[in-house]
Amino acid sequence: MNAADSPAGPGIRVVTVPNTDPYVDAVLPDGVQRVGPGPGGGPSPWLDPGYLAAHADRTDVVHLHSGYGHLPEDEVVSWTETVRRSGVPLVLTVHQLRDPGQPTRRRHDAHLAALLATAEVVLTLTPGAAEEIAARFGRTAIVVAHPSIAEPVPDLGGGERGVVGMALRAPCPALPDPAGVVRAALSGAVNGGGRLRVFLDDGVAPPPVFAAGDSLEYLPRKADGWAEQLQELHAAVLPECCGTHSRDLEVCRDVGTRVVAPSCGWFADQWADVVVYDNDEERGLDPVSLDAAVTAALTRPAPRPADQAWRAEQRAAVRAVHGQVYAQVVSDRAPSS
Repeated sequence: MNAADSPAGPGIRVVTVPNTDPYVDAVLPDGVQRVGPGPGGGPSPWLDPGYLAAHADRTDVVHLHSGYGHLPEDEVVSWTETVRRSGVPLVLTVHQLRDPGQPTRRRHDAHLAALLATAEVVLTLTPGAAEEIAARFGRTAIVVAHPSIAEPVPDLGGGERGVVGMALRAPCPALPDPAGVVRAALSGAVNGGGRLRVFLDDGVAPPPVFAAGDSLEYLPRKADGWAEQLQELHAAVLPECCGTHSRDLEVCRDVGTRVVAPSCGWFADQWADVVVYDNDEERGLDPVSLDAAVTAALTRPAPRPADQAWRAEQRAAVRAVHGQVYAQVVSDRAPSS
């Protein structure tokens, strides 16, 4: 696709799944019409084959990001068949090549196989993920950078020297041993002259870690103030043993907090200023590696927040690519005169 030949078409009607979230909002080009319904707390009705078939004339493009992990494999296949029959072009952004919310990779692989076989254009966030998509599924993906989704709070200052943070969300297969991860990160924080702050979502109990003293504290994670909580850290640990890309990593880049990321996925492709430790599904967590990575992160000065002017230019470029993709797939489906 030649970007110069495919300007973003104003008025193109786009269904995004999910309808809205920080990433979707950041990449949606100006001038396109976002087709509802809006957020309702449940799965998008556009993932229902019957709804899609009945409302296909209301949209020009369906852009699928996420929100389909709960569906059985045969329902995703049925949905893709309806997409083909409807004549509405599908654009797919592959955020995760291994869904951290699934106990194994089998179902997500089946989802991706059906979706990648149907999508007219595939996007992803890093060169490594694009290479993996090509090797595993035989599809070429356009690489678009993850845009800025947060800004540092000016009067909050930078991360507090020596404070390492980690979020424990609802229990999931990607975090089989929360206590082990906390112990290893705590050891690294103490060895680096700091302390560990663990953020807990509602209903998540502190893991059994004993004799930590003042070096370990638990705080509630603030969904509406998460960027500020990350900004108050010197370093943040991503604790999951599987996954591909991380939204939290991008927030840390925006607010100036170093990231300690697992060796699985393509986190280090998102941002060069990442300290990697050994943690993946096949070999599990190496606590010594995490200990050393946290200590190393604390010996380096905290990074400066990302330059906001550069991030704004990057976001504009990403939106332009999306606009060009939408214009191209709509043009490809237009009847010839």
